[in-house]
Amino acid sequence: MAGGESQTPVSLSDRELQIIDLVAAGLTNQDIAAKLEISKRTVDNHISNILTKTQTDNRVALVRWALHWGKVCLNDVNCCTLPTNQTD
Repeated sequence: MAGGESQTPVSLSDRELQIIDLVAAGLTNQDIAAKLEISKRTVDNHISNILTKTQTDNRVALVRWALHWGKVCLNDVNCCTLPTNQTD
């Protein structure tokens, strides 16, 4: 992938995945902090660690990485719906 994005799977914590999802939804670091009831500085640190782990340079590249690896679902893109068990 272009933009220096990692070509290998990366181990991310549940919190980091949650933050990626909120970044993909368009929230600012301040908005993420308010939503998760943590400080903006903590969000900044998480974002920095995530960018390092995923070898991405910015939020746009991070969202592209997350879509590529199936870490986020945006507007029904990359969404996996599980079949429902229907008993007739």
